[in-house]
Amino acid sequence: MRIVVSGAAGFIGSHLCDRLLAEGHSVVGVDNLLTGSLRNISHLAGRADFRFVQEDVTKPLRLDGAFDAVLHAASPASPKDYLRHPLETLEVGSAGTRNMLEVARRWNARFLLTSTSECYGDPLIHPQRETYWGHVNPVGPRSCYDESKRYAEALTMAYHRTHGVRTAIARIFNTYGPRMQLDDGRVVPAFIDQALRGQPVTIFGDGSQTRSFCYVSDLVDGLYRLLWSEERYPVNLGNPVELTIREFAEHVCRFTGAECALEHRPLPEDDPKRRRPDITKARTLLGWEPRVSLEEGLRLTIEYFRSL
Repeated sequence: MRIVVSGAAGFIGSHLCDRLLAEGHSVVGVDNLLTGSLRNISHLAGRADFRFVQEDVTKPLRLDGAFDAVLHAASPASPKDYLRHPLETLEVGSAGTRNMLEVARRWNARFLLTSTSECYGDPLIHPQRETYWGHVNPVGPRSCYDESKRYAEALTMAYHRTHGVRTAIARIFNTYGPRMQLDDGRVVPAFIDQALRGQPVTIFGDGSQTRSFCYVSDLVDGLYRLLWSEERYPVNLGNPVELTIREFAEHVCRFTGAECALEHRPLPEDDPKRRRPDITKARTLLGWEPRVSLEEGLRLTIEYFRSL
């Protein structure tokens, strides 16, 4: 099949391209390189089944030929990026999502939106399941990302109900692995970078807040299965193993072999206190669950960052 992927030069988008090509599909990757990097897709250069188009999906798209599927993975995703580019983040969730939905509608293609667990905000229920509507501050500093994804989900469902587009929505929880930006401000590259440099590992707050970390190959497998499913409502994709940030910092220090000091700083505004997916729906509908252990995933990720 012929598939277009927005955000193709990003962390998750580039791994999605790899998986689609490995399955025998041809891919057109689109990215404006605001936060993506050509390094992430340099290994695909020269392949007859892959074409890269440097375009902004918030503008009218000039894509040749028909498509069988559309994967919309374009968006700043790290706090450092979306706080630096709040207007672009809102625009890619609104105009960008609509433009990609129009491509899917034009060619009667399947459509997959990569949404986020940030739709749950700082949750009042735990673990988070898809029926929870969330606890989001619509005017806080993180709202540019949270609300752009919530709007993108609403727009996706409107296209399904109004135009019959075969849509799918993935709510992605913390994902890590090679090709993350070293300085994007997220906890995994930040901790690994500090540990490898022998610097104190920075923990915001007292470190009791929790996250659940999914290795990127597991996440991409879930996205691939969801794309071809008949489920139209959101599906959580993430690892249900929950760790405190302090515990995670200790894992990183152990796996890098570093003797790390821990340095505490104030907790950012609206930072979620607990985050853990209920993946019952993904297990039941997709036969999916994470398989890569934290030890193996961190080993591969640390090897990548050492190479940088």
